[in-house]
Amino acid sequence: MSSSFIVAAAMLLAPALGAPAPAPAPAPQFTVPASFGPDSQVSAMIQPSTTGYRVEVLENGYTSATYHGPYTGTPTTIGAADGPTTLASSIASQPPNPTATYYNTEGVPLNPLPAPYTPAGGLGTNGSLPRYMVNSDFDFESIALGLYQEWIELDLFHDGLARFTDEEFTVAGLGPEARSLIEFMADQETGHSTLLTNMLGERAPKQCVYNYPYTTVREWVDFMQRLTRFGESGVWGFINHLDSREVGQLLAQSIATEARQQMIFRQMSGLTPMNVWFENGWPQSWAWTMLAQYISYCPENTTRLAWQNFPTLRILNNANINRYSPNDTAQDGSETVGPRIVDPSRSNITGSCQNLNVTGFGCGPAIAHNKSEPLSFPGKKVLFQWDGPGQAVGPNNSYVTSTSAGAPKFVGWSQQLNLTYSPLTVTGNNTGYTYQPEGYVYDSEGIINGTMAIMLTDLDLYVTPFNTSLLNPHIVALGLYQAG
Repeated sequence: MSSSFIVAAAMLLAPALGAPAPAPAPAPQFTVPASFGPDSQVSAMIQPSTTGYRVEVLENGYTSATYHGPYTGTPTTIGAADGPTTLASSIASQPPNPTATYYNTEGVPLNPLPAPYTPAGGLGTNGSLPRYMVNSDFDFESIALGLYQEWIELDLFHDGLARFTDEEFTVAGLGPEARSLIEFMADQETGHSTLLTNMLGERAPKQCVYNYPYTTVREWVDFMQRLTRFGESGVWGFINHLDSREVGQLLAQSIATEARQQMIFRQMSGLTPMNVWFENGWPQSWAWTMLAQYISYCPENTTRLAWQNFPTLRILNNANINRYSPNDTAQDGSETVGPRIVDPSRSNITGSCQNLNVTGFGCGPAIAHNKSEPLSFPGKKVLFQWDGPGQAVGPNNSYVTSTSAGAPKFVGWSQQLNLTYSPLTVTGNNTGYTYQPEGYVYDSEGIINGTMAIMLTDLDLYVTPFNTSLLNPHIVALGLYQAG
């Protein structure tokens, strides 16, 4: 191995992991501080905005971009990023990998150990120097999508802190310590975006300008628990398909914090923090479909993505998480703040559970809540309305929704280790309904729960967690279901 390669690899690793040589350990501190005053404050600089809009200092010194609204210009580029040619209309399902035959009936290593305490096998275990860079078009497009996600989270987490007053946070049950935690989660996104930028190189996407749907603290927190759901699931869906195992390693260490963020935002929304045994993985195009609807402007020459944007599926009676009786949610879509896929539940309603201190019915911020009346249940009639393809979405309205599927016949429910189908009954022009199916992962653990992807398909194709993207050509429209 040449010395120049070793140096290059070390330079790639250094900005990604970003750690100078550790300083000598300080002497033990035996005196317990009696007070914490202004002298303990550390000065900091506000980082310049990369969006073209200046950063504005708003409530309590928190900062946010000065504009969050729709795109008002004319797109100069249309459509997803494309390669030199496309080899086929879809990827066909294949038989099992012929080399995947290992089965251990002995319970001990069957092959010689390459080193002490080191069983044979594994990838990246031969001592070669790690290269923490994307290693294929698949890697580049996947990590670029992840960076788009990190950028919006960095802006979003700051925006609510700067937008709402102390009084509004107090009414929502979130005190200064909760806001400090959200600020820390925003700071986490600084690290995540730096890491992904370093692994992509010079064409890494830059931060954009965003168009958010919320008007209250409750709606902001609800929107964040939904957005971090597709942020997390969108990575679980592709991480083990990456060509670069090194990139996958670092990405896993960042997405583990994303999972914690999603759970915390569920707690702040008054939802059960964990109500599934397994988190669900999604193909990249599902995450991009949901994310793109909230990006209005991007800087000129921002790297574009190759992933598909599906038409929107709206759940007209998606349970309002702010109701003490979720089954009283209106049936016409009016209790969602807008028409986009991830828009939160309206919080300013009659019959709110927000300040209801009754076990089983309250939904204020808490470590955990049990619901006497669930948000959804097997047999619930679920009402749909969906868009046709051809809608302008995403940065600068420069992406277009599309589908290669035929007429919708089924509803796909993607959660835990399963993708389950129920029949769709079409009632009119792009309207219909189904009944929430019953099913179990193992034992008594129901499949459908939490914040989850739902879609209309033309075929009940059998897919599993490692090949879910085979369903993409059969998706008519994509939505987000609040099951629990």
